This record gives sequence, C-alpha cells and structure tokens, in this order.
Amino acid sequence: MKNNELFIGLDIGTTKIVAMIGHVNDYGKLKIIGLGRSESLGVHRGVVNNITQTIQSIQSAVNEAEKTSGYKIDKVVVGIAGQHIRSLQHSDYITRQNPDQVIEDKDIIDVINQVYKLVMLPGEEIIHVLPQEYKVDGQGEIKEPIGMFGGRLEANFHVVVGQVSSIKNIARCVKSSGIDFHGITLEPLASADAVLSIEEKEAGVALIDIGGGTTDLAIFKDGIIRHTSVIPFGGNIITEDIKDGCSIIEKQAELLKVKFGSAWPGENKENEIVSIPGLRGREPKEISLKNLSKIIHARVVEIIELVYLDIKNYGHEEQKKKLIAGIVLTGGGSQLKHLKQLVEYTTGMDTRLGSPNEHLAGNNIIEISNPTYATAVGLVMNARDNYVSDDQNKEQVEGENKTEETDIKLEEPKQKSIFEKFTEKLKAFLENAE
Repeated sequence: MKNNELFIGLDIGTTKIVAMIGHVNDYGKLKIIGLGRSESLGVHRGVVNNITQTIQSIQSAVNEAEKTSGYKIDKVVVGIAGQHIRSLQHSDYITRQNPDQVIEDKDIIDVINQVYKLVMLPGEEIIHVLPQEYKVDGQGEIKEPIGMFGGRLEANFHVVVGQVSSIKNIARCVKSSGIDFHGITLEPLASADAVLSIEEKEAGVALIDIGGGTTDLAIFKDGIIRHTSVIPFGGNIITEDIKDGCSIIEKQAELLKVKFGSAWPGENKENEIVSIPGLRGREPKEISLKNLSKIIHARVVEIIELVYLDIKNYGHEEQKKKLIAGIVLTGGGSQLKHLKQLVEYTTGMDTRLGSPNEHLAGNNIIEISNPTYATAVGLVMNARDNYVSDDQNKEQVEGENKTEETDIKLEEPKQKSIFEKFTEKLKAFLENAE
C-alpha cells in the first residue's frame, strides 16, 4: 500500500494524544489499521503550554501507531479545541458579473472568500467557514445553488474562530515531531462525523463530547451545522474535585472515578466503602462511594447545565429549531456510570452514547469502539474526505487544461480551496520561523 492511500488523524487532547491510521478497503469502507496512544503532558484545556513535552508525547503516539500498522506516518490532519475557540453566524453575498451563466464552484469560493475579509479581534484567525443555506436573487432555503441561474448569490455561514498563537503552537509541535502538517479540523466537527448518522443530523441533534480538559458541543439541524462551542471543563476537573474532597493523590482519584464513580448518588448505599492504600506506610484511607458520587454529581451537573444553556441559547425550543434526535454523548468522560440518565433528567431530552465505529469497516481493532477515540476516528475520516476532494479537483483541473496541440492558449489555474489556503499559510509561517 502506498503512503498516499493512508489517512492519518492526530488528536492532541488534554489527557491523551492519539495517532490513528486508516485506509479504504476493497468495499469502500474505512478500516483502522494503526493506533498509537500516549499520555498528554504539555496540553492544558486543549491549549499547548509546554512545547517540548507535547512534541515527545506526539512522537510516542506516532511511533506506536507506526509499529501497529507497519507503515510510516508522513502527514496528519490535526484536531483543535480549547477555550480560545468561539463561533459566530454571518451572512455575505456576491453580485455575479453574468447572471445568464449558471452558478459554479468558483462562485461558492468567491462568497466564502468574502467571509475571510471579516475583521477579527486582535490575535484571532478564522479556522472554518461552513456554509449553511444559500439565497439566489432573494430565493431562500437553497442547500445547493450550483447549476442555478442568478445575479446575487447570498449565504449564511457558521464561522469558527481561534487564537492564532494556539493554532501555530500546535502546528509547530507537529512539524517538530517530523511530520508534515496536512490540515486542521475543529474537534467537535470531527467527533460528529464519527458518531452521528445522517438521519440524526437531519432531525436535529446536539453532540456533547466530554474530553479531559474541555467539553465540546456541536448542534446539527436539517443536515447543517448550526452551532459549535467549547466549554473549558471536562473529566479532569471532576478528578480534581475527588482529589480535594477525599484528600488523595490525583492518580488514585482518577482510578476511583473510572472504577467506582457514578453521576447518580442515589445508586450507592451508605455502607459501600472502598479502601485506598496509604502513602509510604500510612494507614489505608476508607472512602464512602456515596460521598464519591455526590462529589462527581455536583461537578457533572454544573457541566451539563453549562452545555444545556448553550443549547437553549441556540433556541432548540422553537419548532423550527427543535432537536428531535436529542443528545448524543461521546468522548472519554461520557463513560461515567449513569451519566446518560442524569443528562436526560437535567435536560428532558432523549440521550444515547455515541461510539465511533458506526461508519467503519466491521473488522477493526476492538478498542476503536470506545467513545474515547471518537475525535481521532473523525479526523481520519476528514483526512480521507480531503484526499477524495483533492483528487476530484486535480481531475477537474486536468480536464480543464486539456487543449488541442495547435491551441497555445493557457487556462487560468483553478482557484485553491479555503482548506488548501489555510494549510499553506500555516506551512509558510512555520518555514519562516525556522
């Protein structure tokens, strides 16, 4: 298998870094053939705060993925999240020179480029410009305007914005690890690709991805991304509360949370107790599971209420914006016992746990079904989709540039996609910084 047939995602999280390698099998399904995981030592709430440690963690995860797959990693699509991410809604338009010609890809790119002219806050940069609905000469609710006639092309956009310094720090870590930086994707969008069905996106759904440092939200309706946000609280803050509340070390607090933790205190009886070994010859510490659940419950309710406030601000109670498919939980934090029941009780919305193996070939590594890997799987899917669209663009350019031998007129080069422009800007920055 050639390297350009491999699709690699790199999830740089607060608690873990995951490198994942996939390829398309004979049946056109994506199969995961390599997985590497390492402890994330230089990232806090989705933001790099120690370059050296992050590079070491990336190299460790990449080496493991290469070992399990037998292939060398040369370029990756990276996920980005963190408290510096924000999103906004924006409308823009272009006036076409010739309304008697049908709308083409170039017109869509032109209207997207208009959005990139928006003035951001100092130190911010646009990461994604996601078209929602189009209008052609005032006719609204158009999902696909290509092939239509019209003079004025208008669109509503979901714009994702992040701090330039945070994006460049991640890019620097990737390149310093000896890997080419192929692209960047917002993590909740990657997770959504991995765990949500087309029907759920059509009906209306809120994806809640509970990671170690952040909780990501992505809302879809009518098959279109409507809202994204990053809440700067995740599983680590629950572990911190257990550590302080039970006066134990962080490693013990994490083990307690994973093995015995529950988001519903009523499930534990007063006499259920677990014994924790003491430090350096000290007496073991006895901890009530009911008290443990109360600590977890208090923090989880706070996180759920913050997410639900975001969902309410989107306006899900309006008939047109109703989320019929309810909530899908994913990410490592979603595995907490009785979390699904607590989310349903707090929000009144139907809830299910999302696994990232729904869009993959059947004979994958068993571990991939764990919600912890939702973002990494989504990034591999994103790498595949970008490769397919790049291939199609290449074919289109080749087709356009075919001329008769006697015809010496050169065609104008095809306009580059926004994804390619953004990646090239990052690469140029990294080369200049060396």
